[in-house]
Amino acid sequence: MTVYRPPAAITPGQMAPLARLPVFLALEGKRAVVVGGSAPAVWKAELLSAAGARVDVFAADISDALRALAAGLPHGAMTVYNRGWTADDLTGSAVAVGAFEHDADAAFFAQAARAAGVPVNVIDKPRFCDFAFGAIVNRSPLVIGISTDGAAPVFAQAIRAKLETLLPSGFALWAAAAQSWRAGVKAAGLTLAARRKFWQLFTAHALAHPASDPAPADFNRLLAGVKACGAAVESGSVTVITVTADDPELLTLRAVRALQSADIILFDDHVSGAVLDFARREARKLLLGEAGVGAGGGSEDDINALMARLAGQGRRVVRLKRSDPSVAGDDGDDRSRLTAAPRSSAFRSGAAA
Repeated sequence: MTVYRPPAAITPGQMAPLARLPVFLALEGKRAVVVGGSAPAVWKAELLSAAGARVDVFAADISDALRALAAGLPHGAMTVYNRGWTADDLTGSAVAVGAFEHDADAAFFAQAARAAGVPVNVIDKPRFCDFAFGAIVNRSPLVIGISTDGAAPVFAQAIRAKLETLLPSGFALWAAAAQSWRAGVKAAGLTLAARRKFWQLFTAHALAHPASDPAPADFNRLLAGVKACGAAVESGSVTVITVTADDPELLTLRAVRALQSADIILFDDHVSGAVLDFARREARKLLLGEAGVGAGGGSEDDINALMARLAGQGRRVVRLKRSDPSVAGDDGDDRSRLTAAPRSSAFRSGAAA
């Protein structure tokens, strides 16, 4: 006699160690201090201004590049002081950045900033830094930062260049549209599931039409599309992904999208953890047991009944199966066994690799 064991919930895998924690600072209207007039210092002042900071630059020698920046700032205001810095200059600053040739000067600046409670960056001297500037892909408000913890700046710049070619400039307009449309979506009286559906439709449309300018007609059309779904927008779904290899790079785009949108993921013992890493961290992950059958793991009928019940509750369910490609028909049972699922649930199936 086989005794059914409910699937066991597991916690998401721990994040691997990070050399740097990527944090995006909100500097709009806040004061930032830059010490130095060299080209690297001017570049950091430009970045801080682009982020909306009020930049105070202290430089004994004012370079032509610094004068040019002061005459044409990207965003936030800037004041240039033709003198050296003092500890009092750091008071009330959100961040402090300094360019120093000698370690003794860098250490003194870092110590003064920390004493004032100000995060500090000393250009090209990471051991004196509380934070680092990475390579940036700017599709603001979509911003991507890249860091190698100072190990390989040229490599980081190469990755940035690669991403620049992959991300259309039009993504900036669609990210800005999402920012401005969010209040309208909330005011439309949609349920949580309907709002999620709106942003799924928005994302699909933006990815498919990155060169087009978002317009009010797009918002209205997407909102109408959600409302046209009616009660179906509250429906759950079941997606069965058959994994024939441990290499997560062999996952199809459809499989990755399903994993990243799932509420609940049911997976077999032999599914690689590297595949599960593609799932969104908020998803509930349930281990089914030895291939989902036997070893107390429950029969396929039990598992399919569970998936149907969860989908009937409006959950987006993904079943990850480890399949032996040498066995004919290894993925053939799920569709027929799920025909008894509630009509509100949708079934999708597809091999991942």
